[in-house]
Formats: sequence, structure tokens, C-alpha cells
Amino acid sequence: MRYTAALAEQIELRWQQRWEDEGTFHTPNPAGGLTDGGGAAAQDAPAFFIMDMFPYPSGAGLHVGHPLGYIATDVVGRHRRMCGDNVLHALGYDAFGLPAEQYAVQTGQHPRVTTEANIANMRRQLRRLGLAHDPRRTFATTDPDYVRWTQWIFLEIFNSWYDADAERPDGGRGRARPVTELVAEYAAGTRPVPGETPWAELDEVERRRLVDSRRLAYVSHTPVNWCPGLGTVLANEEVTVDGRSERGNFPVFKRNLRQWNMRITAYADRLAEDLDLIDWPEKVRSMQRNWIGRSEGAQVRFAVTGGHLEVFTTRPDTLFGATFMVVAPEHPLLDDVPAVWPEGTRPQWTDGHPDPRAAVATYRAQAQAKSAVERQADTSKTGVFTGHLATNPVTGTQVPVFTADYVLMGYGTGAIMAVPGGDERDHEFAVTYGLPVVHTVLPSADAEPPQGAYTGDGVVVSSSGEHLSLDGLDVATAKRRITEWLEERGLGRGTVTYRLRDWLFSRQRYWGEPFPIVYDEHDLPIALPVEQLPVNLPDVPDYSPRTFDPQDADSTPEPPLGRNEDWATVTLDLGDGPREYRRDTNTMPNWAGSCWYYLNYLDPGSREVLVDPALEEYWMGPGHNGSVGAAGGVDLYVGGVEHAVLHLLYARFWHKVLHDLGHVSSREPFHRLFNQGYVQAYAYRDDRGQPVPAADVVEEADADGTTRYLWQGQEVRREYGKMGKSLKNVVTPDEMYESYGADTFRVYEMSMGPLDLSRPWETRAVVGSQRFLQRLWRNVVDETTGEVTVVDTEPDAATLRLVHRTIDEVRTEMEAMRFNTAIAKLIVLNNHLTSLDRVPRSAAETLVLLLAPIAPHITEELWCRLGHEGSLTRAPYPVADPRYLVEETVTCVVQVQGKVRDRLEVPPSIGDDELRELALATAGAQRALDGREVRTVIVRAPRLVNVVPA
Repeated sequence: MRYTAALAEQIELRWQQRWEDEGTFHTPNPAGGLTDGGGAAAQDAPAFFIMDMFPYPSGAGLHVGHPLGYIATDVVGRHRRMCGDNVLHALGYDAFGLPAEQYAVQTGQHPRVTTEANIANMRRQLRRLGLAHDPRRTFATTDPDYVRWTQWIFLEIFNSWYDADAERPDGGRGRARPVTELVAEYAAGTRPVPGETPWAELDEVERRRLVDSRRLAYVSHTPVNWCPGLGTVLANEEVTVDGRSERGNFPVFKRNLRQWNMRITAYADRLAEDLDLIDWPEKVRSMQRNWIGRSEGAQVRFAVTGGHLEVFTTRPDTLFGATFMVVAPEHPLLDDVPAVWPEGTRPQWTDGHPDPRAAVATYRAQAQAKSAVERQADTSKTGVFTGHLATNPVTGTQVPVFTADYVLMGYGTGAIMAVPGGDERDHEFAVTYGLPVVHTVLPSADAEPPQGAYTGDGVVVSSSGEHLSLDGLDVATAKRRITEWLEERGLGRGTVTYRLRDWLFSRQRYWGEPFPIVYDEHDLPIALPVEQLPVNLPDVPDYSPRTFDPQDADSTPEPPLGRNEDWATVTLDLGDGPREYRRDTNTMPNWAGSCWYYLNYLDPGSREVLVDPALEEYWMGPGHNGSVGAAGGVDLYVGGVEHAVLHLLYARFWHKVLHDLGHVSSREPFHRLFNQGYVQAYAYRDDRGQPVPAADVVEEADADGTTRYLWQGQEVRREYGKMGKSLKNVVTPDEMYESYGADTFRVYEMSMGPLDLSRPWETRAVVGSQRFLQRLWRNVVDETTGEVTVVDTEPDAATLRLVHRTIDEVRTEMEAMRFNTAIAKLIVLNNHLTSLDRVPRSAAETLVLLLAPIAPHITEELWCRLGHEGSLTRAPYPVADPRYLVEETVTCVVQVQGKVRDRLEVPPSIGDDELRELALATAGAQRALDGREVRTVIVRAPRLVNVVPA
């Protein structure tokens, strides 16, 4: 009856089946068909909603790094249940994605077949881990019912517009409204129609085009990364700094293509401001604010032949120093350039071309071959004069207009005023092309201008003219003064711009949600009726988009859906009789399904509304428990920091639209965000730099103490980083289940270090967690007879103090998600019980309950053997008796290699073993060790611990 991997497997499989049979983790809703395992609805328990970031079901399955976050959320959920909460915790699958489509291209197997097989494997691996998910609430984004609601949300966004003046319930201004209300206001004359033609005089097509231009989801010609060699548009993140595709290494070109966009920019201020309402890591909030990139400044108009050129600048105070302008190669100004060089054109401006048209055409072609990332990363500032001259509105002088690829059409207006006296990049360009430099800000009025640009604060100089003088003003005052002057004369206006661009929402791929849109003979989009949802993917002869010559920059995407002509062209009756329409052959990005999946957990499956308002208010509404706050949202969302911007920003945008339209009461989707670290591993390379199987590497120590690593007798080089199949260092959960059991695996992962830090995987160290559980087992069960050995006597005073101190400290650590230090304290208590002749029942039961969230199977088994009926899943979590907590503490210094890295408050009576465990678990020691093994630990209880790394 020894607690071995084989016994652990028997116990774990038996309890997992019992949990499933009894509906142990069936979470009850307050109303509706989802009840608890006994058929009861939710009662008075506080609601607590936990989520893991949506996993993609990979064909490779899980490695031991993947379950880290899943175990952590499971520990939180189990702990909250024992503390009396009604916990909602489930797991779905983000099942649309490129890998399954690529496999379909290679093999001809439908992506759905591949995806469903991958989901089945992942479910098997996670079930074996003992996760307390409600199995009734699982789903995949590819499920037809789920696709229906994703498409329904798209139509809600399509059928909405953003009224910047509308008052919100929270007192702010600006919210989404149905476009039917916009049409009604145009028709009634209560809202002015852009342009000079009244609404009544517009024909039906003109009215539709006007309304379409205001929608939150709209079609436009947008600069995109077009990869002919792959036949698809790529996101910036999929393009290397060399301007080539990450997949296949094909050239990528900038093209203006017709694409769906979502007007996320309308929500820029709310997305930034409402970050203050939620409990997220400051690092992530800063990343989102930087991505939104709010900038205050002025829009300034420079006159050019036949019109004007508008720029946005955060430094209108430097306008007197604007000696040239630069536009992006895609700027429409370059569609019509002068036929000859104007007088005064310098030779270095022309790049050797005979006229502006030849120069601009050549430069545009060169820029088209670069990605936005490459253009911004290029340190050499190239450009060419366009032949255009612009008039500086404050000096009246004409300045040359250049085009340069470091200016991007997607940011601001695609044009800048260049002030070489105050901007290093502009100064470099001015020196290269022999352009004048005027310093308009200096440290003091009498300071000498520097050789380069001056970018600091100071006093405005050289900024006076016939109608305006800024000389002597500080920068802030000068900004206000020049902005007022520009507005008075109609030459500009104060404005706010954002780095955030509208969300490009089209993909030329097969394995994604089809758009619930058709196009009529006017090529205008029409929303399909809700009754016709979902629009399902058709069968196609080939899952890959059409590819072109990698250098064919003028080619046009032909998505796979276009190959099924019977599907792409369809006859429908949309209220005016049967007519022929054309479907949209693009698909939505895989972000779409992950934008709202948290709402589907509340009541998955077929239903008449996106989410029952009562359920959303119960699980996510403002103030639905004592900690969530006024914005509401999911109580705890755990995942990697790699989703800090895109997924989280897109989900927040969709949620705010749904909030504006009255579908949800919460203002934010996720109240608290926690970013877990990563499980990393050692990899080994031979002298060719090729990875070798890490499991076969042998470690040897030379006579001088130097460590060498050998593979098949050959010395190899060790490196530390991610775990992956290509590095041949993958360890799977299945291996851990077989060798140790799921509980040992769970304890090890939670004890490796602070949850928010990355940590090294070391298979040889897993045995330490196994020994902890074996000692626990022996403290309750006789390994020879299998009989329970605890005694029904009161613990002695020392044991009572330790038990209640452990309860108090473990509760604190569990609330703070410091599971490694909670385990360290439980090990100390377990060791203490091991030292007793007989273990008191009350102490053993307390230890079992404290450990239950972390190692649920062995604790269920021991609880049962201790004479309790039923699962301990909802048994009350122990509470400390304050009488046993009164004890003075001393400060213990924790050193690593003699340097102070942390401090602990400990009782004077603490033993060496307990102090050693606590010191090694501190965040300071973990950071200082940074994955290194420990050679020795010097303990001088209670005041000093010195850790010596290997």
C-alpha cells in the first residue's frame, strides 16, 4: 500500500470518474437548466468566475509547460469552493487557426477532422490532470452554434455606428447606437448630412454608401501586407524585419486592398481610460496605453498646388522651424505630381531622375517591397523630392515636399512637417539632402544653437512673423498660442490622434468564420437575416489560397472560398424577391471567436439570446461579489503576457460595443488579469549546432569540478530557453502521469517558484514532490496493512500552534496565489507530523483539507479513509484559531551568494528545515537563482539563510 505512481494512477482515475458520475463540478446557474450535481440552482453563495486564456488545440499535444496556468486556476477554483463561493470554471477551445489549415493543404484532410482529433487528445490530457472544469460548458469556436453567435455579434457591430456626443449611463459621452437611429435622424433633419446634398435628394445607393461609411464594421481600401508567394494578407507580426513572410520566407509588399475593418479607434479613449477600473498588471496596462498611443496636438494645413496637405503634429510650437515636408509613398498627393522639376531643385533631391514622375514612381516601387516593420527599422533615411511645394502657414515660405518610406500612411495623416532643428530624424534627413535647419527651441533665449537637433525643453526662439510671435514663451504656452492662432484663421485645429489603427478584419483563408454578408449589384454589403445564421463553410476543392509568383506585387488575393462558385454566388430572397448576390469569400481572423467566449461559458449551446441578462449580471455584473468593482467582468483571468495587447484589446472593444447596445451590464470583460510565467527547459546542441535529445544527455563532472554534458559520448553545449519539439527537449504530462501521478505533477509545478516568474523544468526534481505526498500518505495510512493510523487524541501545544499558524499562513498565500510558499509551509507541517509517534486525527484532517486544492486526488482518498462520506470539494477550508497565533517574530535575512535578496518574518522557534524551505521559496531567492541549481544552503535559524548556487 505504498504511495507509488501505480497507486496514484488507481486513485486518480477512480476519483476522476466519480467526479464525472456525480457531477461534482457542475456549477449551478441561478436560473435555467444548468444546476449542480444534485439538481439545485445557485443559492446565496457569492459568484466567482475563473478563466484560462483560450487554448488552441495543437496536434503536438501538451508539454509540461502548458498546464502551469491550468493547474493554477484549478487550485484557485477549488480553494474558492471550499471558502464557500459558487465557482464557474470551464475550458473551451479556440479551434479556428492556421496550423489545421496548413495540414489540410498538405494532406487534403478537412481541418475540422484534424481539429476535433486534437481537441479529443487535449481533453484526455487535461482530464487526467484532474481539473475541476464544468464539462457541460465546454465548446469549440468551430461549433455551429458558436459560429452563429460570432456572426450575430459581427452583424450587431455592422449595424451600429458610434455617436461621439451620445451620453452614456456612466455619465461619459460617446457610445454605439443602431444605424437605424442614424438613418432616422438623417431623414428627420435632426442630424446634418455630410456634403451639400440633403438626405431627401440622395438616391437609395447614395444613402447606403453614406450610412456604410459610418458603421463600426465597414469595407475600405486599406494598406495591407500582401504576400503573393503565400496568396494571403499577413499581419505585421507575421512579417520579418527583412520584409519577408515568417512562413516560407517570401517577399511581402504593401498594397491597398479592399478589406473589412472594425472601427476600434472610436473607442480609443474609453479603452485607455477604463484601464484604471480593472485589476491588471501595470506592465500590461502600459502596453495597452502605448498601443493606443494617445497624442494631443494640432492638425495643420499647408497649401499645395490645387489643394492642401494636412499634417498632425504634437509640436505646433515648432511650426516656424518646418523647412520641408515628408509624405508616405502611398499618400494620394503622389498620384498627381508635377511633370518637371521646379526651379531651385537640387541635384541630390532627384536621385538622378529626369522628372518628378519618374522619381516618385521608382521610389514607390522600392517602398512597396518593404514591410512597415522593415521601413521603421531601417536606419538609413532615403527619400526623393516629389516636385510639390507647400506653403508654411506661419512663415508664408514655400518648402519642398519629399516622399520617404519611414513615414507610414497608416499613422496620422501619412504626412509630416519636418523640423530638423528639433527632431534628430528630421535633422539627419536635412543634412543628407542639404535642407535648411532652424532651431525654434533652445535651453535659454541667448543659448547658441547646437550642431544637431535640440530635443529638450526650453524657450521658444526664432518664431516671430508679421502676424504672430512666440518668441520668449515656454513650450506649453507656445503650443496653446499657435493652436488658437491656427483655429482663428482656419489653418488648423487642436486635435487628438492615436497610434491605434482600425482593426483589419479580413483573412484570405479557409478555416475561419465566414462573413454573414452578401453584396448586391452595386457591390454594397448587405447583412443576412439572423434566421439564416450560421453561414457555414462550404466544401472546396483546395484549402489553400491561390499563390502567385513571389515577386508579383500587382497580383490580387483569391481566397479558397471563391473556388466554390455555387456557394460564392447565391440566390436569396431578402425581402424584395429572389435575387442573385455574391458572398464575401474572406473569413474572419481567429481573434473573432476569442473576443467573446467568456460569455458563452455562462450558458453554452442553443439559445434565443446571446446571453441571458440575469446570468450575465450574476456572473459578471458590476459588484456581483465583494471584490469585482464597478466595471464588473470575469473575476480572474490567467494567461501569458504574449496576449497583452491584441486579444485583450479586441475583446475589450467587442465587449464595450455589446455594453453600449444593452447586451451586457459589465463595462469590462475581465476584472483581474494574472500573467503566469513560463516553464522553460535546457536544450543541448552538438558541434554542428543541431539539437540532440535532452533526455539522453549525461552530465559528468571533471576532476576540477567543471561540468560537462555528453550525448552518445560526444560533448554537447547546454542552453536555457523554451521547451519545444524542434529543440528535442519536450517532456509531456503523459510521461509525468506514468512516472509519478497527476498529484505529484501538480505539486511540483506549483512549487517551482512564484507563479508570475518563469522557471526551469527539472525532471529529476519531481521526486521531491512525490516524497512529500508519500510522507503525507504514511502519516495517515500504514503502508503494510493499509489501515488508518491516526489517533483520536488532542495535539500537543506545539503541534496546535504549528497547525493554526500553518492554516493562517496558507490561507494568506492561497489568496495571493503564492502557491509555492503555501506548499513550503505544508511541507513543514507534514514533516512535523512525521516526527510524532502518533498523528492526531484533527491535525491530519487539517493538513488534508489545506492541501486539497493543490493535490485533489490523494486528499479525496485520505479524506474518505479518515471516515468522511462524499467529496471534500466543498468541505469548509480550515480557519485558524487566533489563540494559537500569538507569537513574536524576528526578521530573517535571505542571501544568495552572500548578497541580501529577501527578508522573512519568522517565529524565534523556527527550525532549520522549515526556514530552509521558506527561504528557497521567496521571490528574491528565485530571481537570484534564475534557474540555477542549489549547491548548499547555510541556515542559521532564525536570523540568516545563505543560498549557494551550483
